[in-house]
Amino acid sequence: MKILVTGGTVFASRFTAEYFAKRHEVYVLNRGSRPQSEVTLIKADRHALGDVLRPYFFDAVIDVCAYNETDIHDLLDGLGEFGCYIMVSSSAVYPESEASKRLVQPFTESQTVGANSIWGKYGTDKIAAEKALTERVPNAYIIRPPYLYGKMNNLYREAFVFECAEKGLPFYIPKDGKMPLQFFDIEDMCRFMEILLGKRPEQRVFNVGNPGSVSVTEWVKKCYAVLGKTPELVRVDEKIPQRSYFPFYDYGYVLDVTAMSELMPEVKPLEEGLRQSYEWFAANRELVIRKPLFEFIENNLVQNA
Repeated sequence: MKILVTGGTVFASRFTAEYFAKRHEVYVLNRGSRPQSEVTLIKADRHALGDVLRPYFFDAVIDVCAYNETDIHDLLDGLGEFGCYIMVSSSAVYPESEASKRLVQPFTESQTVGANSIWGKYGTDKIAAEKALTERVPNAYIIRPPYLYGKMNNLYREAFVFECAEKGLPFYIPKDGKMPLQFFDIEDMCRFMEILLGKRPEQRVFNVGNPGSVSVTEWVKKCYAVLGKTPELVRVDEKIPQRSYFPFYDYGYVLDVTAMSELMPEVKPLEEGLRQSYEWFAANRELVIRKPLFEFIENNLVQNA
C-alpha cells in the first residue's frame, strides 16, 4: 500500500512511519525542520497545503498528529483521493469518573465523551477533532490509546525511572502507590492499525491498550527490574503536587479494550516493552525531553525524608 503518515519525526509518528515502511510505501508529511526517517518526505505544513498532496492517491492516511478540528479540516481540504483514514486520538476524551455523572470505569467506546479537568483543552480539542473527522469521513477509524510507551519514547516517563534506577536512587511514590496506570506499546499500536487496514471491521472507534492496568508501585518495580534492581520506595504526602516529582498526573483510569482484543488477542508483555524502551533510551539519551524532577526531589523531598 501507499501510506501517508502525518508527522514522522518523533516518538509515535516516527515509529509509525518506520514500522509501516518495512511493509509498504510510506510518505510522511511534515515541515522538514527535524531529522527524517528513510521514507519519502512531503515537505509542507498541513495548514498550508495548497495542491501539494493532490497528485497523490494514498491507500491509507494515518493521522498521528491531529490535535484539533482545524488539523482535521486543513488536511482533508488538501488531500486528493485516499482509501482508509485512521486517526490516533486519546483516552483524554473521556470525562472523570465522578459519581454525580454516573460514569463507571473501565471506559468503553460507547461512553459519552466530555471535558476532563485533568486533560483540559487537550481532551476537548481531541473530541472536536474526532467529531470533525467522523462528519467528513464517516468510515474513518479512530483509536484511543492510554499512555503510550516503548521504543522512541522521548517523553520523560519510563526514562525518568530508568535514570533513578541507574543512579541507585530511592523512588518517590505518590501516596500509597496504588493509582492505576494503563499502557500500550507503540509497536502494538502499529500492529493494531495494520489489522484495521487489513480487516476493515465495521466498528469505527476503538479503545486500545494493554488489558487491565498496573499500579504505580508495580510499574516502578518493573522499570527497575529492567536494570536488575529493586527500588527503595518512599511515599510522598498527597499535599505535594504529584507532577513535581512523578511523570504522571494524579488521575487513575482504565479503558475497556475488549473490542481491540477480539481483533488482536496478543499484546507485548509490559516487561518486554520496558526492556526495549530502555535499550532505545540507553542509545538515544539526548533525544529525551527532560523535566526538572530530580531538582525538585533534591530540593524538596530528600531534605525532608
